[in-house]
Amino acid sequence: MEPLELALRYMEIFYSGENLEELHDIFGESFTFEGPFATFDSASDYIESLIADPPQHCSYKLLHSFADDSSACLLYQFTKPGIAVPVPMAQLFEVSGGKIKRIQLIFDSAPF
Repeated sequence: MEPLELALRYMEIFYSGENLEELHDIFGESFTFEGPFATFDSASDYIESLIADPPQHCSYKLLHSFADDSSACLLYQFTKPGIAVPVPMAQLFEVSGGKIKRIQLIFDSAPF
């Protein structure tokens, strides 16, 4: 899959909150995740954290996407019950060998 396809597939799985194990199919062996609240150095650790505390009642509205041969970036509005206004977020997906090797999530954590 191309970087943008992988990024959108990740969003589909993540925001469904179901079948999170399917993320193993799109993550590379040396996967890392960096975000304001957590970092992970392996796909298994990240996926296990999502299974233990799955995303619930969250949604997003894609504003824009960018991609090249080895990365994709999604800009979107995140909504969740208890958060007064949509929160702008950006996620950078770095890809190698047809798998996501790194995700960097950027947003202002103040509303949370």
